[in-house]
Amino acid sequence: MNIPIAPRPFAVLADIHGNTLALEAVLADIRSRGIETIVNLGDTFYGPLDPAGTETLIMQKEIVSILGNQDRILLAPSPELEGIPTYRHTMDNLSGKALDWLASLKSEHWLHPDAILCCHGAPGDDCAYLTEDVSRGRPEQRSCGEIAESMGPLRPSLVLCGHSHIQRVARCAGLTVVNPGSVGLPAYSDDEPPHVMSSGSPHARYAVITPQEDGWEATPVQTKYDWSAAAEMARTNGRPDWAQWLRTGTAT
Repeated sequence: MNIPIAPRPFAVLADIHGNTLALEAVLADIRSRGIETIVNLGDTFYGPLDPAGTETLIMQKEIVSILGNQDRILLAPSPELEGIPTYRHTMDNLSGKALDWLASLKSEHWLHPDAILCCHGAPGDDCAYLTEDVSRGRPEQRSCGEIAESMGPLRPSLVLCGHSHIQRVARCAGLTVVNPGSVGLPAYSDDEPPHVMSSGSPHARYAVITPQEDGWEATPVQTKYDWSAAAEMARTNGRPDWAQWLRTGTAT
């Protein structure tokens, strides 16, 4: 099939989570490849790291961005969030300009009509995993039938999604789904349902997408950066769990 966009590679980022050190390394790697277009799939600032530094980097570039679930809670926090130190750290280090920028973003975005859908989790649900089943406590890749069911009536040729922090490319007939992995947090645990996500190494991750005549080429990228410094920042800001995840890329 003919892809109705300019045949040039573009970069896809997700789940930066305020990790300026990781974002700097990823942006430098993108520049070294001569790539100009960047897509950011959300969860940009939230975390015990450097929201202010991330704000400076992400807002000085022309990056196509959407909201993630942990961007959304910064705009409309529940009362219990006020007592969570990581939430307070994030809010205390973001400017009003950054919050206004988040408020201007959509939860989903079509890069080109009927061709490329950008979402944070799954279409219509930024807290859902499109390509992972976590019912057994760890991510297992969902079948093409399950992915198609989550897509509903939407029929793009390419879906870009994040949220799971797991770098993955799934090809199902005419649909390609790409999760670039997380720029800033390579592992985490959650309790709804109880599960852990582990990328297996502390590298910052993103993906390069290249349009082809018959579909899409997706190149997962892993980038080195000073993850020990990021881990120490998390520890200093009261999150030893994040420090472990950042240092090792694994959660137990």
